Amino acid sequence: MQAIILAAGKSSRFWPLNKQHKSQIRVLGKSLIYWTIKGLSESGIRDIIVVNSSNSSLEKELTGEKFDAKISYVIQKKPLGTGNAVFQAKDFIKEPFFIFWPYKVTAKEIVKKILDKYNSENSQVILVGTKTNTPWDYGILKFEGEKVIEISENPKPGQEPSNVKVLGTYFLYPDFFDYYQNIKKHHQEDLIDVLNLYIKNKKTGFVRLEKEPPSLKYPWELLEILKIMMNSEDFKQFISPKARIGKNVVINGNVYIGENVTIGENTVIYGPCFIGKNSKIGANNILRGPVNLENDIITGAFTEIKNCLIQEETHFHSGYFGDSIIGRNCRFGAGFVTANRRIDRASIKSKVKGKKIDTDLSYFGTVVGDGSRFGIQSGTMPGIFVGSECLIGPGTLVFDNIKDKTNLFTKFKFQRKK
Repeated sequence: MQAIILAAGKSSRFWPLNKQHKSQIRVLGKSLIYWTIKGLSESGIRDIIVVNSSNSSLEKELTGEKFDAKISYVIQKKPLGTGNAVFQAKDFIKEPFFIFWPYKVTAKEIVKKILDKYNSENSQVILVGTKTNTPWDYGILKFEGEKVIEISENPKPGQEPSNVKVLGTYFLYPDFFDYYQNIKKHHQEDLIDVLNLYIKNKKTGFVRLEKEPPSLKYPWELLEILKIMMNSEDFKQFISPKARIGKNVVINGNVYIGENVTIGENTVIYGPCFIGKNSKIGANNILRGPVNLENDIITGAFTEIKNCLIQEETHFHSGYFGDSIIGRNCRFGAGFVTANRRIDRASIKSKVKGKKIDTDLSYFGTVVGDGSRFGIQSGTMPGIFVGSECLIGPGTLVFDNIKDKTNLFTKFKFQRKK
């Protein structure tokens, strides 16, 4: 069997972490697409086609990685929708195949459920779905008994055929491409049109998931992926013999400490926690898992980090960082604080493309793009996004999203009395 991984697109709703494809976010030292491919290959899928965009660095990202599978790459030259992206792999597909997004880190478990359904029912197409409370935002499945007969795209409230949304994971036969070529009009959402034609003529199976794996539509869903990965068999406790552990350091739970890591004295680490190679953790730090620090992270004394995903080469002087995702090569001055909970304890809303979205999180700090810098005693309010290459001045408390390459300073006025 084969698989197509769809890794093209701009991921505009994933700002400020969309300078590269979102599947290149690193967890446990590897990109999300690495973990997806690993799960597929461990499921016996040895021929995988990655569809990416013309300016993508994904192929370079995966060069040198060892998989028990052949990886091929094709380009979607223009962003013409998911159906068009799948069609780019047509010449490679000779067998029944899966379609996956590149950040489905639970791919191994999903493939098993699909293959169990395939082997028991000999289905020619298998869809995967789960319940939703907002069916008007998704493709919704219409059933006759237990049989799927149609996908209704973004039905109006009150007109939804069920409360089960279709996930972006499919099992299909190669003749699917004939159906795609034969539809009268191609457009951004034509994959649903083709699937509706296909399932009318094919024996269709359905796999219901009790809980949806994160769709990674929005940046805060990375916190859920972090939890999944740190509770997976891929996260193993390890302390490198080349690590230097200071006096009175306390390590509780599952903790990975990479090569050439330094842990300052009196630091307390509560797992699960991943600390990448060449990182330097200062004295009197507190790390409260799940915490993921990629390679070359530096923290100063008296830094507390809780439930965070931090990318490579970011440095912290001191402060509190909670329930946040921070990009590569950022700098935080002394005393930085992320507010990660509303004072009224209500659910935190974040602004995405100008629209406020309920995150359904009661704890959520900030998301920061690559290369941003923060002065001393600065901070962010809950659910705030700061773009890439921003400069936030000392003493500045950020109340709203900050666009890329913005300089934001608080103006201080001093009075001197004789």
